[in-house]
Order: sequence, then structure tokens, then C-alpha cells
Amino acid sequence: MRSLGFDVRAAADASEAAELLAAVPASRRVALVDPRFVGHVHALRLGLTDPRFAVATVPGALTAQPEARDALLRALRRAVAAVGAESPVAPAGAEPVAEDRTVPGRLAVALDAEGTAVQRPELGSLTAEVPTGPEDRSAAQAAVDAVDGEAVRLRSAVKAHDGFFTTFFISPYSRYIARWCARRGFTPNQVTTASLITALVAAGSAATGTRGGYVAAGVLLLLSFVLDCTDGQLARYSLQYSTMGAWLDATFDRAKEYAYYAGLALGAARGGDDVWVLALGAMVLQACRHVVDFSFNEANHDAVSNTSPTAALSDRLDSVGWTVWLRRMIVLPIGERWAMIAVLTAVTTPRIVFYALLVGCALAACYTTAGRLLRSLTRKAQRTDRAAVALADLADSGPLAQAVAGVVRRPRGGFTAPLLALVGAVVIVTTALFAPYGSWLTVGAAAVYAVVSGLAVSRPLKGALDWLVPPVFRAAEYCTVLVLAARSDVPHAVPAAFGLVSAVAYHHYDTVYRIRGGTGAPPRWLVRTIGGHEGRTLVVAVLAAVLTRSSGFTTALTALAAAVALVVLVESIRFWVSSSAPAVHDEGELA
Repeated sequence: MRSLGFDVRAAADASEAAELLAAVPASRRVALVDPRFVGHVHALRLGLTDPRFAVATVPGALTAQPEARDALLRALRRAVAAVGAESPVAPAGAEPVAEDRTVPGRLAVALDAEGTAVQRPELGSLTAEVPTGPEDRSAAQAAVDAVDGEAVRLRSAVKAHDGFFTTFFISPYSRYIARWCARRGFTPNQVTTASLITALVAAGSAATGTRGGYVAAGVLLLLSFVLDCTDGQLARYSLQYSTMGAWLDATFDRAKEYAYYAGLALGAARGGDDVWVLALGAMVLQACRHVVDFSFNEANHDAVSNTSPTAALSDRLDSVGWTVWLRRMIVLPIGERWAMIAVLTAVTTPRIVFYALLVGCALAACYTTAGRLLRSLTRKAQRTDRAAVALADLADSGPLAQAVAGVVRRPRGGFTAPLLALVGAVVIVTTALFAPYGSWLTVGAAAVYAVVSGLAVSRPLKGALDWLVPPVFRAAEYCTVLVLAARSDVPHAVPAAFGLVSAVAYHHYDTVYRIRGGTGAPPRWLVRTIGGHEGRTLVVAVLAAVLTRSSGFTTALTALAAAVALVVLVESIRFWVSSSAPAVHDEGELA
């Protein structure tokens, strides 16, 4: 216990344990451990030191974070009142003590009953027991000696579900790098920062536009990915989860990838090839893929009767090993994606890299979206109010859409919301593509889009396909900015649009990870300040009409990008370093 950072105190009975707990400063974690506990240190580490959970238990041990201290103390005092002040902390008995027969086990059951969630980590082959006699203790000790706890700790540092490339080409050695880092006192945040710096150096190498620079960029990008895997493995190995780590890990992957796209585009430009449209297109496609995943998961993870024939088929396929890896590779997760980018950067040109990326991501998007559509149409699920709120937050509706939603209600119907969102998206993107550039028709289409998007969110998003609304809005906004910048023929307009979409995409990812952490979306004042998706789309359409063929369009896009980035980053940093941020380390999605 001392090796895990606890100040150990012995209590003769439950009454004394309650007194000792009450004397501990309110800001500190506490733990109750049966003195007869036998098990691996890592079993205690998993049960008693993970900062993500307010209360956690393993057989014979229980821990509580400051926010759950009062609940634990109340439960312990009730136990004292029920069985007497002199009751032992470890009740005696002739039979082996079951998990719910020890004082920590009984307190865990009591906390569960009163509504305090108790985490019970999977121990696998690790031993955690409370034997009552010499024979039981000998058997438990033999079980401890038979298992290499350090080997289990190394295995548990690796995510249970990961991509093919990461599982077979990175994790076999990156886990040992994580252990090396842990033994030398490095933190996951430091490794995450090293990964970001390495990726930025890779982007700078790609921006040189030379073959040597491209080769160096590919190697450095792979090294950055190794470090990206190592930081999560280090967090799991040493259980160093933190609020700052959650923020860094959630945002740096996108920052690294998009910075690398920009580096490739700059390098191509040095060689006389303008691929900024392809770079921005790749970023738009990747961001839309992610929001499809996020929206679908938020809409369905707590749905009632959440089953379907498609899901059942997927579960059956998971029992066949090769289909699991094939399906994980088809979605082009980050490991496969970065490996492809790195190799193609080293041996081909930026244009070919972006072509391959666009084709691969498009096929992956079609595969995953089709599967989600089939699941949604075939399952009989009732969406919860929480899911509707999450989808509304992901929609990122600004003042214009909210004003429309407050005045007019869309007709009831299962597919009305996604159809309205799709109609609005088609109107604005098609007009931006085919209307004369700079025409006020595009401004009118943006106004129609604002009205229709307001109608789409005017009722709670609980329909079977309502999870499509946020990704449709993302595609409409990002594609409109891309199209108008590409058609402007103004120097550097597309790079400026790249910056604008990067800033807005950061806001959308920040929203996702706040919701995942259980703290809700960013404050409404932030969404109002940056206009919402429909407001920004309208502003860009007006700028294109007013500043037609003028370098002022590039300047305006740059200023808009800087303003959005400033407001979003300041609020995001304030939140993620605050005490209200969730202490979770992002396990990540395969894509």
C-alpha cells in the first residue's frame, strides 16, 4: 500500500476505521483494505489508484475519491450502528470470505444500493482474495506466485481492441517503451507532447518539398505514432490518468494529422503543384467520418432495447478471427492511415498521398455509415433524453437556427430531421458549386440553409436516423467553405480556408470529448459567439459575394479563422485545466 502512495493506518474495528477516515483531509483519496488481503500489487493498483472513478473495489479492498468520501463514511457508520462498535474490520469465519462478506465488500454493496457507482475492474489472472485460514492463505499465495504480475501489467497497458497495424507492428515493443518511461518518471503528458513535436517536425520536413525531406517526414510520422501509442500505454501501465492528459490526447492526434496535411501541401507548392484543395478535402472527409462515429455512438449507447439483426450478425462475425481484423482494417484506423501516409510520402508525391487518402477514407466512410444505417433501421430502440441533448449539442446550432427553432416546429416524423438537414446541405453546397461565383444566390442559399437547419433541430432528435443531423451539418459547412475558397481564384484563399476549417473542427472535437467525459457541451455563449454552423456558413457566403475576386477574401477568411481559434482555444484550455474537467484518458476510436 505504501508503494502505491498510501499512508497506512491500522484499525482494530469498524468504529476506529470510521474515526481514522473522518480525520483524513477532505481533499485526499482514502482506502479500506482487509488486513488478511492476499494478492498482486497490480490488483491493488487497478482497484485503488485509478483516478477516473469516484469509488472502486476489488475483493477485500475499497477506495473512495474526495467526492465520494461522505457517502463512504455514512455507509461505514451505518455498518457500525448495525453490527456494533466493536465489530472487527475483517469478520472472522471458518469458511473462505467471499467478496461481499468483508467490510470493504459490504460497503461496496451498500454504496451501490444508495446510488453511488462502484467500479469493479477486471483482474484477469491477477489474484485478489481474503483467505481466513492457513490453508486458504497458502493457496492464495501460491496463486500469486504462479502469475507474473509484471507481465499482466504490461499486457493490460495495451488496449484490448486496436487496429491491425497497431496491434502487430507497434504494441509488441511500444509497451516496453512505456515501462521504460514509467521507471524513469516520465508522464503520459510528456510523451504526448513529444509525439506532437515529432509530428510537427515531420510536417516541417514534408514542407521542404525535397525527396530527402519526404523520406524524413515519413520516418518521423511513424515515430510520432509510436509515441502516440506509448502515451496511452504509459497511462494504463502506471494509471496516470489526468484532466490535462484527456485534453492533450483528445486533440493532439487531429492537430498532428492536419499539420502534416498542411506540410505536404506546402511541400507540393514548392515543387509547383497546388494540392491545397486535396489537403482540405482530406481534412473535411476525416472530420465528417469522425462525427458520424460520435453521433451514432451518442445516440445509441444508452438506448432501450438496443438490438438489431445487423448487430447480431456483427457479433457472429467477431467470433471469426480473420473477419475481425479485416473489418478493423477496412475502416482505415489511425495506425493503418498513418502508415499509408508515411510510406507514400517517402516514395511518391503529396498529390498521390492525398488521392490515396481520399479514396481510402471515402471507402471506409461508406462502409461504416452503411453499417450504422442498417443498424438504425433494423433495431427497435427508444432514444433517451440524454441522447437527444447530446445530438443537439453536436449539431452546434447558432443563434439563427435557434431563433427559427423557437418559432416554428418541424412536422413530426421518423426521418424528418435528417431529411431537412440533407435538403439544406444540398441547397447550399449545390449553389456554391454551380451558381456564378460571388453571386448573391449563394447568400440566399445560406439563408435557406439556416432556416431549414433550425427546423431540423426544432424537436428533440430521437428518431432512428436523427444521429445523421450533426454529420450532415458538418459536411454542409466544411464543404461550403472548401468550394467557395477553391472557386475564388484568389491567392492563398484555400490555405486560409484550411485554417478556418481547422479552427472550427477543433471546436467540434472539443464538444465531443466534453460530452464523452460527462460534463456536457461547451457553454452556449461560446456557440453564440462563433455563430454556430449556419451562422459561419452565411458569413463565408457573404464574404465571397462582397469580396469577389479580391485578395480581401483571403484576409477575411484568415481573420475569421484567427477569431474562431482564439475564442475556442481560450475557453477549451480554461475548461480542460479546471477542476470540472473529466479525469479520463481517451481510449480512442479505431477510426
